[in-house]
Amino acid sequence: MKTKGMMILGAVLGSFLISAGGAAAAERFSDLQHVKWAEDRINYMADRGTVAGYGDGKFAPDKPVTRAQAVTFMVRELYPEQLQSGAVRTSYSDVPTTHPFYREISVAEKNGLASGFPDGTFHPDTAMSRAETAAFLTRAYALVSGKQPVNLTDVHDHWAAAPIHVMSSNGLLGGYPDGTYRPDRTVTRAEFSVFLSRVIRFERQTAIVAQDWDKLISYMTISEQVGQMLMPDIRQWNGQATTTVNEGLKDRIHGQDLGGLILFDKNIIDARQIVKLTHDIQQEAGDIPLFLGIDQEGGVIKRIPGGTNLPGQMALGATGDAALAEAAGKLTGEELKALGLQVNFAPVLDVNSNPDNPIIGMRSFSSDADLVSRLGLATIQGLRQSGVIAAVKHFPGHGDTTVDSHLGLPVLTHSRDRLDAVELKPFRAAIDGGVEMIMTAHIAFPSVDHELVTSLKDGSSVPIPATLSKKVLTGLLREELGYQGIIISDAFTMNGIAEHFGENQAVERAVNAGVDIILMPQDPAAAHQTLVQAVKKGTIPAETIHESVKRILELKSKYGLFDQKASLTQKLGALKTIGSEAHRAVGREIAERAATVLASRDGAQPDPIRSGDRVVIAAVDQEQAEQLQRQLAKASSNLSLTTEISIFGQGKISETLQRMEKADYVILASYQFRNVASQFGWAEVQTMINDLNKQNTRYTLLSLGNPYEMIYVQNIRSGLAVYGKQEPNTHAGIQVLLGQLKANGRLPVSTK
Repeated sequence: MKTKGMMILGAVLGSFLISAGGAAAAERFSDLQHVKWAEDRINYMADRGTVAGYGDGKFAPDKPVTRAQAVTFMVRELYPEQLQSGAVRTSYSDVPTTHPFYREISVAEKNGLASGFPDGTFHPDTAMSRAETAAFLTRAYALVSGKQPVNLTDVHDHWAAAPIHVMSSNGLLGGYPDGTYRPDRTVTRAEFSVFLSRVIRFERQTAIVAQDWDKLISYMTISEQVGQMLMPDIRQWNGQATTTVNEGLKDRIHGQDLGGLILFDKNIIDARQIVKLTHDIQQEAGDIPLFLGIDQEGGVIKRIPGGTNLPGQMALGATGDAALAEAAGKLTGEELKALGLQVNFAPVLDVNSNPDNPIIGMRSFSSDADLVSRLGLATIQGLRQSGVIAAVKHFPGHGDTTVDSHLGLPVLTHSRDRLDAVELKPFRAAIDGGVEMIMTAHIAFPSVDHELVTSLKDGSSVPIPATLSKKVLTGLLREELGYQGIIISDAFTMNGIAEHFGENQAVERAVNAGVDIILMPQDPAAAHQTLVQAVKKGTIPAETIHESVKRILELKSKYGLFDQKASLTQKLGALKTIGSEAHRAVGREIAERAATVLASRDGAQPDPIRSGDRVVIAAVDQEQAEQLQRQLAKASSNLSLTTEISIFGQGKISETLQRMEKADYVILASYQFRNVASQFGWAEVQTMINDLNKQNTRYTLLSLGNPYEMIYVQNIRSGLAVYGKQEPNTHAGIQVLLGQLKANGRLPVSTK
């Protein structure tokens, strides 16, 4: 009766253990109140799918763990795939095929995890002792002696003295206050969970120290592996901006075993707050740190609070100076690193050859592929010098599109020869220069991959975007261009992906295409579960995940993420680099050298502002006009100027024209970005230019955005491009108009 009772109990537990791998992560036990010392470890092992309860939320932590249960836990941990394979056999005479743990014991015997007794028995339902636990674990994990002293008084002559010594010398087991180990005492389920978790964490840490990423991956669950491949945003939780590590963020980090996060404006209050946020995130991460990334291109795309917002990439293009681009990358990296960020989604390597591009524009260095290549490589080198990873974008090239991939699916129909000559050239240069992360574009390139798929939006046939194309990412980027680094997708929230492909299908297809990291999945939990199930079903090969995770771990190690030892106080002390005078001086130099004459009466410089002039500043934006007015007043304190602002647009042009008639000088501020240039409202600008020409008034059309005015506005007699409406850009423009600075920049894009 006793044996039968044990068999029934084993059957209940065994049936639950069989399914533990799929459901254990969601299980939490209600009977751990009096074993708080073991609660975290039990939950950790349950999350790994290694241990399980008896149902109804019961773990029974004080029950002895049997030899059968012990090997089951270890087999589930070390050889889960063998449980799904064909028939196995055991030679133990007391383990019939009907035993609930027959398969697990067979796998354990096959792999030498546990031995039987001389009479050919295994005693599967006998409670484990502390000595047997040490022997089982030492054998299973091939542990060797460590360096910690062993002072246990009752194990010297014990049969398990050697494995107990190995475990103790590595800090994996301890004795009682009286110095004994009590090797023959039985082990509870709670104790065994603790012992096993200690060994697993020890082995993981050993792998990290040795930079043995294959070994570390072998100790990572499928959930942990695919979690490394997800990098969601964390802008809000419960309707509030995420600026601290709240419960929602904790749940996301642990629930999806995340490998990274991208931060946005909503996550940022000031520099001290973001340092504490990034510090606390890494504290929450566990033994594998997170990539923390941000978009800090400079210019129109900026994130650093109180930092040095540089004039932007097209301004650098106007200088043509690679040394300045390298300095820009270096100072940007220094400020990001001080904030606890390791990945910058920059520089943009798109060649902006199309003035109608609604999304790239002045985010690009130039319409010249060679100039983009040269300045892009210099920026990458600068970021690398500061210890920040450059994630260049948007491969294979977003510069000649007229659709914003945030809003739709652009299709670039150029021939392969043209792609090689223009779009791909900067990426080739970056790869040759050792770039370590490349972001994909949600753009279709039929000359590389002509596959059509059915859109979920309207049932139409749409070309496959680069992000989901194996021919583009594996065939072109990896095999043909020889790229070995990390491939990260552009945001999965963008309509180029979101509208046409279900996210689950898109996530799986992206990984099979060659993407290592999915950026900003719409539903991170669903994306995570999709990848877990795809690996289990075999629709994504385990080797694919392994290769991606290894690349991720290697790069995290290369940039010191596993070695973060600085305290929060030390990190806060490093904030003096943010927006330092030395950094701002670089920004001013870029802006001053970028200022470019678009049109001039004398063929040299724009119309000058003279002493005593009545100056009208005409703009569509009140704040921008006021910024120009402040800068003009500060820079011309000895010129006795009179200034006024006139806001045009939305039917107010007549008032502006009236004010301009009384002006000696007009600054006509033009800003075109995030729209198709040919469809921009140029008519009002043309009307004002015509009127100024008719009145023979001195003026300058001050281009603050994409510098394409000369294509769409005729008869401009005085024009200046500064490539951005940031303070350094506009201040440089004012200096030129006052004759304090010569505009020597060269227009980096074609206007023909």
